[in-house]
Amino acid sequence: MGGATYEKGIFINAIHIHFLIYIIAIFIILYKAKKIFLENYSQANIDIYKWLFQLNVLISIIFGFGIFKNIFRTFSTDIQSLHFTRIIITLLLLGFICWIILKGLYNPKIFRGIDSTLKPVNNLITTNQSSSTTKIIDNTIQQQVDLLKAYMEEKHPYLNPTLTIQNLAEQIHIPSRELSVLINHHLNQHFFDFVNEYRIQHAMDILKDPTKKQVTVLEILYEVGFNSKSSFNTSFKKYAGVTPTQYRKNHL
Repeated sequence: MGGATYEKGIFINAIHIHFLIYIIAIFIILYKAKKIFLENYSQANIDIYKWLFQLNVLISIIFGFGIFKNIFRTFSTDIQSLHFTRIIITLLLLGFICWIILKGLYNPKIFRGIDSTLKPVNNLITTNQSSSTTKIIDNTIQQQVDLLKAYMEEKHPYLNPTLTIQNLAEQIHIPSRELSVLINHHLNQHFFDFVNEYRIQHAMDILKDPTKKQVTVLEILYEVGFNSKSSFNTSFKKYAGVTPTQYRKNHL
């Protein structure tokens, strides 16, 4: 009997260790994925990364309660407390399932729109080129930068809240991988920040326009391509140093 209990304990501990390794591995993958998201997507698709991160955090919490329950069962004979712990874990699982369902209903975009073939920009950069080749490439890069900035200022593609680097590449007729390297490496900006900078500048122009002082901040954030107030306020303060409301007061 004692041997069977010992073997069962080893089996349960092995499951815990495997589960812990998987959780750590997921966090590592998400850390790498965040860079890819920032390099290739603007505002809307970043919500997918946030959702995946939140999902893993919730799984970790439930897993933590599960370990606590097993440890408690090993060293305690208090059946009532053990049942109470089981009820908590059951409620957590129920809440977890409800959360996933509600996320899917209110944010269906989080389950689609991700290109699994995307790679970090560092993997796309070629090195060890001759000086003559480098000079030609530098000229080409400058032409592409000028084309990109002119298109952003004239056509305002950033007003599309679901803009991706693939969309923009198709519009300016540059391969998406080249455009990714151009923005993330040569302009030294994530695509996410590159697009949001234009959105914030557009919002600033509206906020300081006396003819549009009746337009609310909420209307402006949707107009310039954001899809949440918190993201807009965070980005605005990052570039302007003040909130949108304060900026309007200072310029009107």
